[in-house]
Amino acid sequence: MKKVLLFFVLCAIGLTAVAWIRYGGGKPYPNLSTPPLMSSASVEEFLSYPEPIGNVAVSLDGRVFFTVHPESRPQGNRVLEYVNGAAEPFPNMELQLEYFDTPLGIHADGFGRLWTLDHGNHGLRVPRLLGFDIETGQLIHDEAFPPHIAPAGSYLQDLRVSVDGKTIVIADASFWRKSPALIVYDIDSGSTRRVLERDPSVVAENYLIQTGDRKMSFLGGIVSLRGGVDAIALGPEWLYFGAISGSGLYRVRLSDLKERRLPEAQLSGRVERYATKPLANGMAIDNNGLLYVTGIEHNSVFVIDGKREAKTLVQSADLRWPEAMAFGPDGWLYVADSALSELLLKSPEHIRAQQPYRIFRFRPFAKDAAESVAEEAATR
Repeated sequence: MKKVLLFFVLCAIGLTAVAWIRYGGGKPYPNLSTPPLMSSASVEEFLSYPEPIGNVAVSLDGRVFFTVHPESRPQGNRVLEYVNGAAEPFPNMELQLEYFDTPLGIHADGFGRLWTLDHGNHGLRVPRLLGFDIETGQLIHDEAFPPHIAPAGSYLQDLRVSVDGKTIVIADASFWRKSPALIVYDIDSGSTRRVLERDPSVVAENYLIQTGDRKMSFLGGIVSLRGGVDAIALGPEWLYFGAISGSGLYRVRLSDLKERRLPEAQLSGRVERYATKPLANGMAIDNNGLLYVTGIEHNSVFVIDGKREAKTLVQSADLRWPEAMAFGPDGWLYVADSALSELLLKSPEHIRAQQPYRIFRFRPFAKDAAESVAEEAATR
């Protein structure tokens, strides 16, 4: 009996050690914060909601959509639009559970379409990309990703549409599978490719996220929140991307991503480390090619200047975990604050107690912003 008990104890110790090696540990990340270029007073609350907000999308005519964060395990609406001071289910209440399982990524393109990305509970169910006509709310595109594109343990989180409206690039952060990658989807043909899987540019580094005095480590340190490629931004020529738990902001030409005949090793060789970034969950690019990156550890949004250096653009204690960003008309930059550190492995009662959850917005080129940042970007 003692030998059997000893066997199980040794097995438990061994499994714990393996889990810690794969999922635990992590070291602090250097604080890249600089004196903010803008006052926190420039950040205004756009909307509040009783459930945690995931990502945000803004159409060309200023309609604002958002997802309820799937890590909060919502029981009701998952995708909503903010209309006349109230959040309304999109496209309607009746279709919420039919269309949506665990949607997080959401993006409005330049062709009147709203795209939602559903990771299918970390790939354990069916990951799904849906496209809607924003004007009518009609479903016009429905793509379920097979296991070789979105396997169990994948986490399809963010997406962007090319300026010509033909290509969608998706980030798989792969928290549990630890095989992050980019996914390139051709809208017209429906063809899909998984590229740069486990490339150094997409994998998580050994950093432990810390927000305030809370370290994102669980189960006695056996598991730490470390994700691969998450934040992405897509301009006319370049895709910019980086791991949530990574120091590097990388870029690669969209034309190279789309080239099927390009061997994976050559594609990897065309990836460029563009800048050093904070630990980030969201990214956006403006019409001048200037990049904005969230700083999840320091309640902030950074800007990458013309010297490819990260500078704190704005910092506010209200930004508990800036999850995603989207530009709207008139230069507004919308920031979805998920307060993710209050969701993971928390009870419904705890999550409700942290409400409201908010979307903020500010204009990066307000008068108190440093004009030199925009000037430097124009010289890149």
